[in-house]
Parts: sequence; structure tokens; C-alpha cells
Amino acid sequence: MERIQRDRLCAAMAAVMAEKGYARTSVEDVLRRAGVSRQTFYRIFDSKLDCFMAAFDRAGELLLERLLAMVEPGSPGAPGEPVEPVERFAVVYTAYLDALAAEWPYTRLFLVEVFAAGPEAMARRTGVQDTITAGLADILGVTGEAGRRTCQMIVAATSALVTARAVDNDPEGLRALGPPMIAHVRRLWEAGMFTEAGSAA
Repeated sequence: MERIQRDRLCAAMAAVMAEKGYARTSVEDVLRRAGVSRQTFYRIFDSKLDCFMAAFDRAGELLLERLLAMVEPGSPGAPGEPVEPVERFAVVYTAYLDALAAEWPYTRLFLVEVFAAGPEAMARRTGVQDTITAGLADILGVTGEAGRRTCQMIVAATSALVTARAVDNDPEGLRALGPPMIAHVRRLWEAGMFTEAGSAA
């Protein structure tokens, strides 16, 4: 029961913040949207920030769940499938953008409202980006330092681009980022920018 109430509060937090932003969202707003009592809220969370952090983590879980559902066994992005690394990247990157667009309130919380939530939330976001960078390196089969730096730049650029679309409340514009970014990564790959030799050229 508590898990259900926790999920309802996290979803309410994301929905209200998508409309009002972090600063203007109150605990009372979240309670009304979730249909949960104040006593229940404070039994589960210590504060608005605590609820926000739980919703931030839930956003990451939903993103991962949707990615796993989209990248099914037998698809070019599935682990162990014999395809070129950039093709695997294309499948996963497209799935990532689709997942963000499909969970829009959580996406705005994850990408936009996190900036208003303070240092703890920003530190969590940085940790997520580090995890995504490591995942990208795995997808592309990158092992060297130069390749990891290139992956880090791709993740940073993606973060800036998707955040801008989230600020504009434009999920379709977010999806449209896929083809040009995939084409750019392909050019980087062909130029050897994921290897030490390519980086030194």
C-alpha cells in the first residue's frame, strides 16, 4: 500500500511541477493531485525536496523500463546482436528520445525542474549523466580514454539539446533530435574520434 501511495505522490509531484515549476509547487498541491493525506505524505517523505528526489529516481526507473521494452531481444540494439556499433547506438538513442517524450511530466522534472531543486538534485543529475556516459561507451564498444571523452561530449550535447526542448514543452521537437545526432555520431565514428589515434589526428 505504501508503495502505491509513494508512486502516486511521485507522479503527482511530476505532474504539478510540469505545470507550475519547482518553486511554485507546494506540498498541498501535490496532496490534492495525488488524493493523499498530509499525514501519509509525511510518513513517506520528510519534505518537498525528499519527494522530488524520489520522483527524480522514479523518472530514471521509467526511462530504463521503457528503454528495455523498446530494445527487445532480436532488435539491432539488443545485447549480443551482431550489428555495427553505430547502428546499435541509433536504436538505443531513438528509444531514449521516445521514452523521454512518452513520460513528459517526469521528463520535465528530470531535465528542467532539477535545476531549481538545489545542489543535492544537481549532484544526482550529474551521477545519472556519468552512468549514461558509461552506457554509451559500452554500446559503442569504447575502451580508451579518448573514446570515453567523445562519449562524454555526446552525452553533454544531448543533455543540452533535450533540456532545451523540455523547456519549450516540445516533445515532438525532442524526438526530431534523433536523426541529426545519429548522423553526427556516425561521422565521429568514421573519423576515428572514438580511438586514441583518431583523437590525436
